[in-house]
Amino acid sequence: MKLHELKPAIGSTTAPKRLGRGVGSGLGKTSGKGHKGAKARSGGGKRPGFEGGQMPLTRRLPKRGFTNIYRKEYATVNVSALECFENGATVNVEALVEAGLIKKTLDGVKILGGGELSKKLTVNVDKVTESAKEKIEAAGGKVEVK
Repeated sequence: MKLHELKPAIGSTTAPKRLGRGVGSGLGKTSGKGHKGAKARSGGGKRPGFEGGQMPLTRRLPKRGFTNIYRKEYATVNVSALECFENGATVNVEALVEAGLIKKTLDGVKILGGGELSKKLTVNVDKVTESAKEKIEAAGGKVEVK
């Protein structure tokens, strides 16, 4: 079998509707759109959320707050999760992804102070909380913030 000999399975494809090709076709003249009205026109129909002229739900509900477009979102990892690394290892973004502790780096990685740490690690990430820094250094490790 060659690439140019490939065909879809019999019955899996159907011919497209041929609209507006004469009265005898069964779909001629108005092409299945009936007579006049919004749905018969080109580009016709109602927009999403239209409620027949009633004030739409999106406009009836009160608006509150705002979205800060400069907000940074960090991927977070607790200190206790760093136990999975070998003693004396360097923990950076690539190592955290490889270990499966984070899926996406988002705007950076932040180490939080949850749990305990017993291994001496060199941590090199974007942000570290004070409590996490204390725990890493208490275990004999080192913290490097980018």
